[in-house]
Amino acid sequence: MKVSVAYPPLSSDKGTPLLSQNRQFQWFTNPTYIYPMVPAYAASLMASRGHTVTFDDGIADEMTYEAFKRDLVAKAPDVIAMETKTPVVTRHWKIVADLKAALPGATIVLMGDHVTALPRETMENCPVDYVIRGGDFDFILADLVDHLDGRPVALPAGVWRRENGEIVDGGLGNLTHNLDELPYIDRELIKWKRYAFKNGNFKYTPGAYVMAGRDCWWGRCTFCSWTTLFPGATYRTVSPARHVAEIERLVNDYGIREIFDDSGCFPRGAWLEEFCNLLIAKGLHKKVVMGCNMRVGELTQAQWNLLKKANFRFILIGLESMSQDTLNRLKKGIKVSQIEETVRMAKKAGLEPHITTMVGYPWETREDARRTVDFAKSLFSRGLLNTLQATIVVPYPGTPLFEEAKANGWLTTENWDDYDMRDSVWKSPISSSDVLQFKDELYKAALTPAFIIRKILSIRDLDDIKFLARAASKLVGHLLNKSRAKSCGCK
Repeated sequence: MKVSVAYPPLSSDKGTPLLSQNRQFQWFTNPTYIYPMVPAYAASLMASRGHTVTFDDGIADEMTYEAFKRDLVAKAPDVIAMETKTPVVTRHWKIVADLKAALPGATIVLMGDHVTALPRETMENCPVDYVIRGGDFDFILADLVDHLDGRPVALPAGVWRRENGEIVDGGLGNLTHNLDELPYIDRELIKWKRYAFKNGNFKYTPGAYVMAGRDCWWGRCTFCSWTTLFPGATYRTVSPARHVAEIERLVNDYGIREIFDDSGCFPRGAWLEEFCNLLIAKGLHKKVVMGCNMRVGELTQAQWNLLKKANFRFILIGLESMSQDTLNRLKKGIKVSQIEETVRMAKKAGLEPHITTMVGYPWETREDARRTVDFAKSLFSRGLLNTLQATIVVPYPGTPLFEEAKANGWLTTENWDDYDMRDSVWKSPISSSDVLQFKDELYKAALTPAFIIRKILSIRDLDDIKFLARAASKLVGHLLNKSRAKSCGCK
């Protein structure tokens, strides 16, 4: 069959949609294109089974919607599969209807965290043929396409569909697939170069993403949309040997200089140690720089040191808030006292920690938000932090936080277009304008004289200069990401 894994362009005065492989959706004034790992595995798996597959990312290709549609109509795929998220799902409903009119013979499939949470809503609001529930939509989509192709493959669990005009509940998809059975991602098929340069996480380009696990072995944080796809109890990894082999291919075949592992949390313990030692034994630590997500309070100093020895650089750490009550309510499973200790240990190992923070919780006061901002400033001024991400907390459907918000009457809207981190969507002791101010203050926390001087003194080569220039550009972009602007339609 001819299959298109597609990201239709979404025009908006707000900027570029950060949609693919993203847990918390935002519109970016300064575009960033993150490698879409699970859809890329889906495309590669289907291609390995003999299907003709195209990866049509109209967002990363910076196409207009009309140009994207003309290209898709010319290709005439039998199946079009699209990842969607809450803030753009209503746009995707319109696009599904438009593509069905333009390609009446095509079967359209939607997948992602929003439709996993609310599959019936999407089937009732657009003429989509199938909705996939669950995070392993690479395996599930490939089996569905095989089934549609008339092969002896049963319709997999997790596929919602229509029969005789009625919506059929397909249940939840299987989350016990063996990840080692996936083919390596066909980077040429996915057109890897469009994701290799415009990404603020990379100091050295071209860069690439890999994914050791699905998705986070903690997997309980009440705000994280990916716990809808991958609850912690279903956490799985590829083997360390396979992961090192994939990295070796990226280095040798594509000249990749930096790799970020986008598992919700990088595997810990024996897995981490075996992986790092294999990377070192093969000499890959001399050829490529690594980065990953890591939880607070989980690694020993020796393990942080091992990451550095294996040439890890960028370490993304979820802080979220400096209020212990907030951390408890979010089920983060960490103590405020562990946050600085973790950052300090990573920095001592010679790594570059990056923290994620959020403001606008419906129970936090101005004093709580101020404590988080002041802590970030303190980390920057003392040289314990390299970079930071600040967002407005949004309760996505499918998360425990969304259910808590509904139960408590906190939500001010269920217009999904508003769930894009440009404004609060629930009641809070802090006004929406104050939330935006605190978010901007968090981004400006790095702008202390001591931090700027250290950055200037750290410049050693052209890569350092380019990275600092990109970082400054991203910072300006974040500060320009203001509250809601008027959006255009899908065309």
